[in-house]
Amino acid sequence: MKVKVIVMPKQSVLDPQGVAVRDAIHHHGMPEIKSVRIGKFMEIEIDDSQALAEEKLHEICRDLLSNPVIEDYQLEIKN
Repeated sequence: MKVKVIVMPKQSVLDPQGVAVRDAIHHHGMPEIKSVRIGKFMEIEIDDSQALAEEKLHEICRDLLSNPVIEDYQLEIKN
């Protein structure tokens, strides 16, 4: 089983890395780019015989892979 996790800064949180990338894009001649948000992508492979409950995967995302104070995550499970 494969699990995909996307972690992004919350919309209300300033993303200085995204601002720096947006500014670099502007310097490369694309001023129409309004904003950039930088996040993390993780792909996790789980042994099918050790299938984890979806609730446990959410716990791992919330407690280990993201900082719930400043980040949101999306979890996609593929069998």
